[in-house]
Amino acid sequence: MVVGFYKAVCAELKAHGFGYLENAKSSHEKWKCHETGVVVLVPRNLMSRFTANGILKDAGIDKKY
Repeated sequence: MVVGFYKAVCAELKAHGFGYLENAKSSHEKWKCHETGVVVLVPRNLMSRFTANGILKDAGIDKKY
């Protein structure tokens, strides 16, 4: 089984106040921070470290993989 960054990114988003909002197109999910109103898209097949870092940057989280 190939291990990607999906679970790690979702755990980091949850730790910073984000919650699952709804499914988006294809294999993506919308996550929203209820405090700031920021919405980010997370692909369920997240394999790229660079994409994972970009999602966290868009969410305003300083963590890097």
